Amino acid sequence: MFPTAPDTESLERGAIIAPRFDANGLIAAVAQHADSGEVLMLAWMNAEALRLTLDTGEAHYFSRSRNALWKKGETSGQVQTIVEVRLDCDQDAVLLKVRPQGDGGACHVGFRSCFYRLVVDGQLIENSSSDA
Repeated sequence: MFPTAPDTESLERGAIIAPRFDANGLIAAVAQHADSGEVLMLAWMNAEALRLTLDTGEAHYFSRSRNALWKKGETSGQVQTIVEVRLDCDQDAVLLKVRPQGDGGACHVGFRSCFYRLVVDGQLIENSSSDA
């Protein structure tokens, strides 16, 4: 579905989209709010999820727990419309700049961001400023 970069120069500086999936066929994907810069979530993509994201302009991911492809917001209404897609320097991580639809949330627990807890004195504390 995606080519392999022929050399390091092509991988790191070339125009070819050649993502480096891990041994399980996955690549980490960070969703960031396109307007605020807030990190919304970390998910995983397989080649099909990345291709669908690029083709449709809406975020698709791969669920490791369900072993299934999923479109973000398909049931919740919190579709993530793609504004920009970036791959890191060695193409083993994806950054999606998105505009969330629905109520603007990203987390299945109900928060705007999946990163709604802080580590304080060795414990996780909910950060109320991240509420949806």
